[in-house]
Amino acid sequence: MDEKEVAIGSDHAGYELKEQIKKLLESEGYTITDFGANSSDSVDYPLIAKSLATEVAGKNPNRGILICGTGIGMSIAANKVKGIIAANCFDTETAKLARLHNNSNILTLGGRILNFDTAKDIVKVWLETDFEGGRHQRRIQEIRDLEKR
Repeated sequence: MDEKEVAIGSDHAGYELKEQIKKLLESEGYTITDFGANSSDSVDYPLIAKSLATEVAGKNPNRGILICGTGIGMSIAANKVKGIIAANCFDTETAKLARLHNNSNILTLGGRILNFDTAKDIVKVWLETDFEGGRHQRRIQEIRDLEKR
């Protein structure tokens, strides 16, 4: 899987921020798969989270960004899909640790909470940080074991 491929999706509350992040990533050479929303008209975020998370779980692509009003709803919905570790991040430190320690494959953001400059920094850190492995791998496996129940 190309490391420069990212899925992105939002509900109506995250639409504007999604479009800004999409433009930023495309300008940096990322290939973007957009799962909607396609406007600021009201949509149900669980459906978008499910579609994007299902593709990310199948590693097509292997990373995604979901945006709703707070990032919380998208995180909850995406984490219901087996194989997903969605992290709702609100600063660069949480973004770094979400990748470094938790190997998150979906980043969720709050379109009503974050300004573009903060979101841009979060996205860059999240995309550029690799999973540390080591002792954290055992914990990720424990999460995977929870999915089997």
